[in-house]
This record gives sequence, C-alpha cells and structure tokens, in this order.
Amino acid sequence: MDVEEKIQLIKRKPTEELLTEENLRHLFEVGIPMQHYIGFEISGYIHLGTGLMAGAKIADLQKAGIKTRIFLADWHSWINDKLGGDLETIQKVALTYFKEGMKQSIKVMGGDPDKVEFVLASEILEKGDYWQTVIDISKNVTLARMMRSITIMGRQMGESIDFAKLIYPAMQVADIFYQGVTIAHAGMDQRKAHVIAIEVAQKLRYHALEWKGEKLKPVALHHHLLLGLQEPPVWPIESEEQFKELKTQMKMSKSKPYSAVFIHDSPEEIKQKLRKAFCPAREVKYNPVLDWAEYIIFREEPTEFTIHRPAKFGGDVTYTTFEELKRDFAEGKLHPLDLKNAVAEYLIELLKPVREYFEKHPEPLELMRQVKITR
Repeated sequence: MDVEEKIQLIKRKPTEELLTEENLRHLFEVGIPMQHYIGFEISGYIHLGTGLMAGAKIADLQKAGIKTRIFLADWHSWINDKLGGDLETIQKVALTYFKEGMKQSIKVMGGDPDKVEFVLASEILEKGDYWQTVIDISKNVTLARMMRSITIMGRQMGESIDFAKLIYPAMQVADIFYQGVTIAHAGMDQRKAHVIAIEVAQKLRYHALEWKGEKLKPVALHHHLLLGLQEPPVWPIESEEQFKELKTQMKMSKSKPYSAVFIHDSPEEIKQKLRKAFCPAREVKYNPVLDWAEYIIFREEPTEFTIHRPAKFGGDVTYTTFEELKRDFAEGKLHPLDLKNAVAEYLIELLKPVREYFEKHPEPLELMRQVKITR
C-alpha cells in the first residue's frame, strides 16, 4: 500500500476531519514510526458512538500499517467526576469492562484487537517527567484558551468548576507528546485540545515530537459523532448554523439510555430503541436513523443492505449505496418504520459476537451494574 492509498483509507468514513492531510503525508514521507492513540474517559457503558466509530477507524489505521493504542484515561475520568469520582472504581472498570468492550467493538468493525496496545493513564502520569511536559505545554497556552478548551469535557464555560479541571486540557495535550503520538484520534467534540497540540508542537522543550532533527506536528484525526435517537431540543431545525449549535445536545449519550444503543444490548432492547427513534418521514438532513445507516452500514461501499417489507408495501428492497437509500427515503418510497426495523436487524446481527462474549464472561457487566454512572 503506497502513501496515497494509506491516506485515503485514513480519510474515509467515519473520519470527519483530518488536521491536516498535508502533514500526514509529510509524516509518512519522512519515515517517522507512526503511532496512533485515542484516549477515553471511563464514564459508563460503551455505546455505538464510542465502540463502533472508534473501532472502525482503528481498523482502518491498522490496515494502513499504523500502530494503534487506546489510552484508558483514569486520572482524567477522576478529574471529571466520572463513576462517582472514585479512582479505584474507575481503574477497575477501565481494565475489565471498558478494555474488553473496546476489544470486541474493534473486532466486529474488522480490526485486530490483539494489535491494539492498551495503556492505563496512571502508568505514565505517575512518572515525574510527564508533569514537566504538562508545565511546558501550559507555559505556551493562555488561561483564556484553557478555559475555552474545558468544553471538551462536556462542561460549559459558565459552569462552576473546580481548579483541577483547568489542568485537564494540558494533560490531554501532554498525553500526545509524552507517548510520541503522530496521529491523535478522537471524536469531533475533542478537537480543541488537539488544535492546541498542533499549535504548541514546535515550541516545546520537553518530549517534543522529533525525527532526524526536525520538530514535527502531530496529525489530529476526528471521527463522526453519531446522532442520538432522541428528538432534537428544537424542531424543526431551520438552518445549518442552528444544527451546529444543537449538535452537542443531539449526540448519542450514555446518560440518556434511549438516545443510544450499547454494544451489549439485547435484540429486544435494540428493537425497542429504534422503534422509539426520532425519524420523520422524508427528513434526510437531521435524521439519526439515516445517520447510523450512513456511518455504520454504508461505511464501505458498495454494500448490500436489504429492507424486508410485505409485498403490499412494495416487498423487499436492497440498497448498495447510501445515496440510493437516502433518495428513496426523501421521496417517501421508504417508510420510517421499515427503515428503523432494518437498521435494528442489521445492528442485532453486527453486535451478536459482542453479546456472546459478555454472556460467556459476565463479570465485567456485573461490575458495571454496581457502579455509579454519572454524566
């Protein structure tokens, strides 16, 4: 696979943003060993937006010959009050339920979980020179910029926060440089910290990304955030600008169980959630069920997606591209309920290996039922 083929693989769905393609090409061309990382707070059950979107992109990166790493951000989760702010519980969940759940998610999306390195944040945060990197970064970023960046944790600027949360963005940037990361990967909601990493990369004195005397900038790779199944807080949505403002509120959320499908949900739970999903007839721009179809089912095209219907409603229909599906839905040739049922059936089959894994290894889910899940 040549450099351009690798770049196209990295750019494809569910990638939504690559900062920047030119820098990625440069990193390949200079020959630096390519190291990916994605960091996760340990905050609750794994939903499709976490497991499948990250898993799909990890699979693509592996096919491009890049070393992949998942960073289990235990201290970051503690700072952000996840799982009741209990560090010991966070670590236990990270190394059992979350690690195994992500392995299974990567596997169903075509990746090799055995080629993913899992790193618990406290393994490196407890080293003294990590904090040297945090200070180095902090000296190159203003307080106002840090304040704006804490929204990556789901906090708003006007919210009352404890001081520890101001350290969080600098830690997230330090995670990149301390681990020698060339491709920093996250959902679109975490781009602010990645932009800081790109901006400070050539100013750092400690743990800068260097290769043959050149200080390099990391690449930031952001995957799509799946829409939650709930109705938007404002409907109808009048403009693209309004949609951008509402998007954070519309994303899938583990704190709103009916907005999300979790990787271990039973077939009946998946069917129930899709039946209740917001899916207005003919609406193709702000439709979560179509959003899931585009980024999960039609991630690779052409594919075959069959919708089963009684003969009196047109009979079975098979789509090979998302554009065909979207066109029929927009023209009213495909009923919302038929789409919901078909997407549910697809997910039930896709997630079958994950359910079977947790049926054979119930301990991680039993642990999750005992912990306090916070937003």
